[in-house]
Amino acid sequence: MTGRVAAVIVAAGRGLRAGRERPKQYATIAGEPVVRRSLAVFADHPQIDAVQPVIHPDDTVLFRDATAGVASLAPVFGGATRQESVRAGLEALASRRPDIVLIHDAARPFATSALLSRAIAATASSPASVPTLAVTDTVKTVDAAGRVVETLDRAKLRIIQTPQAFRFEPLLAAHRKAADAGRQDFTDDAALAEWAGMEVTVFAGEDANVKLTTPEDFARVEAREAALLGDIRTATGYDVHAFVDGDHVTLGGVRIPYERSLSGHSDADVAIHALVDAILGALADGDIGAHFPPSDPQWRGAPSEKFLAFAVERVRARGGRIAHLDVALICEAPRIGPHRDAMRKRIAEVAGVSIDRVAIKATTNEKLGALGRGEGIAAIATATVRLPWGP
Repeated sequence: MTGRVAAVIVAAGRGLRAGRERPKQYATIAGEPVVRRSLAVFADHPQIDAVQPVIHPDDTVLFRDATAGVASLAPVFGGATRQESVRAGLEALASRRPDIVLIHDAARPFATSALLSRAIAATASSPASVPTLAVTDTVKTVDAAGRVVETLDRAKLRIIQTPQAFRFEPLLAAHRKAADAGRQDFTDDAALAEWAGMEVTVFAGEDANVKLTTPEDFARVEAREAALLGDIRTATGYDVHAFVDGDHVTLGGVRIPYERSLSGHSDADVAIHALVDAILGALADGDIGAHFPPSDPQWRGAPSEKFLAFAVERVRARGGRIAHLDVALICEAPRIGPHRDAMRKRIAEVAGVSIDRVAIKATTNEKLGALGRGEGIAAIATATVRLPWGP
């Protein structure tokens, strides 16, 4: 079966067992929010046309900050149960009339593009299909007194994961039928589909596609990420721009009113220019001028955020992660302090990291030299990235 494909990403739970200050889907793994990872693989998949997040009403700001820059539909609010949240996502997609829908838990941030492709392909022969893993341990049923009742045949058992794949209309009809019947006790959509009489088949899941539930889960995946991304690199970048006539400066992606502007081929964002050189330096991948030459007219007046997004994507293309970004601004004016957090927030959004991994500092040049005379602004940046070990 082919046609339009949509995805519902369920992120409305509270995740209390994870032992975190915020819901587990907004915690970070290797500097990246869990929900951002979960959304991004769906948003980047070439066969998926629409991604519908479902969130808790209290998490609007958390979601916005964690997923800035990731393409998705506006989130809708979920219900008291996972089943209600999934139905909210399906109803939000109904006007788009997708042929296929994938249902995925945001707390599974390690699903791969290949897994999504298998899920979509599975709907060609079945109206409902779920990813599974074989059970390798012996499984027994026990009674209330702790006595073994039966040893199950593990050859017939499977561990179920998400994303689960369905033909859209039958699944939406099944959810509406369950709601009308007062059934809100289904723990996954495959169980609801079975109840509604849909045939459910299976396809190969992935060992790494774990669901993050407890503090131990987070500890294990953090250790795994650290082992996989053990090539830690740090590099610096430097940039300086002179003042010219104007009414604002752009620093760290933030427009700051000022009596002068900075001279430059793009928007002259000295902070981001230095950051881009630091990231590219960590990759040994040239510098900002090599990728965005000032002689190229297409970059005239361009927002420097585009350059930062490019550098971050170069890290991701290598299978890496941004670990930390640090900028020191050197100027007599304007005052940086009142804009520091806005700059950190914007850089974090573009880089796809949490704000606690972005630092902005400022100092004067003690009236010494051109910077001390207020003729311009300089920036020194440091970027730390983690890459997989390679040749």
